[in-house]
Amino acid sequence: MAFPLAALFFLVAARWCQQVAHAGRQVFDVMDFGAIADGETDDSKAFVRTWTKACASPGRPSVVVPKGEYRLHPMVFRGPCKGYMELRLAGVLRAPDDLAAFRGSHEWINFANVDGLLVTGGGTFDGRGASSWHLNECPRNPNCKPLPVSIKLGCVRNVTITGVTSLDSKFFHVIIIGSQDVAIHRVTIRAPRDSPNTDGVHIQGSSDVRITDTAVAPGDDCVSVGPGSADITVSGVSCGPGHGISVGSLGRRPGEEDVHGLRVSNCTFAGTTNGVRIKTCRAGVRPGSVVSGLVFEDIVMRKVRNPIIIDQEYCPYSSTSCRHESPQLPSVVKISDVKFKNIRGVSATQVAVKLSCSGASPCHGLELRGTST
Repeated sequence: MAFPLAALFFLVAARWCQQVAHAGRQVFDVMDFGAIADGETDDSKAFVRTWTKACASPGRPSVVVPKGEYRLHPMVFRGPCKGYMELRLAGVLRAPDDLAAFRGSHEWINFANVDGLLVTGGGTFDGRGASSWHLNECPRNPNCKPLPVSIKLGCVRNVTITGVTSLDSKFFHVIIIGSQDVAIHRVTIRAPRDSPNTDGVHIQGSSDVRITDTAVAPGDDCVSVGPGSADITVSGVSCGPGHGISVGSLGRRPGEEDVHGLRVSNCTFAGTTNGVRIKTCRAGVRPGSVVSGLVFEDIVMRKVRNPIIIDQEYCPYSSTSCRHESPQLPSVVKISDVKFKNIRGVSATQVAVKLSCSGASPCHGLELRGTST
């Protein structure tokens, strides 16, 4: 009788542990709220119903998206919520092909005003960008209307995205704006080399953002750091193809906030047009913003065209769009306290380091140490 009693004891103990582990956590499956998951039916309303119910629940409610294909129109996962939210995505979410479906929306999936969120599960956000890239005028028109972003984290806190894929966004894959304490970890981001403005992760007006152990292969910047960004960490990122990791562009609009505290380390760049880059536009409105406290270290370059570059004559559009800008009106953005350390590898061009600083606000406190490309 000893063995059966022991087995019964362990069975009861396991059951009790399972109940404790799920205490305070409720599961909300989108299939229970009307999702079809056939890749054709619009499942947007089912997702909204699921999120709304979960958001109103205390504890750690989990929105579960099983394997399958879900067609979703633009939607907002809105907070604040009563508990710490989880979105466990095992399936594939597909964006509309037709831009008319966005009805003026600037993003496809929008997480707004959420404090406490985990997005995970191994699933995919498919932006279906190939149907719209030919309509993107932004590379040549300063007055363009940007295409929709795939995923927006707007005014959020304590958010982690891990173990998911963002595929073929129409514009930026992920934008983080007005947010704090955001982690992007072990995420895969992919778009064709020639897909315009498909930045991997764009950060603006946010602090304490960490992008780690992530593979980014877009048609534009792997990571771009915009105005108002502070305390940003980029580590263990593989970048390429794409345009590298960039600060900027800055100096295009009045009242831009400073960029301070960026550390890029242990990253690999392969076949990118740029490696680590700071880009600011000519002219600009005074007083200009300040870029300071940047560290780029322990980085490997593999056939990168411009491994290290500071470009304060940057033109974000075609060269003809910048002809009206006089070279006698240099950038007003001030760059200081920037360190490039232990950057090594192979440059695809003869010029591995290009430092084109502003004549009006010369770079100050630059340090290059242990670099060999």
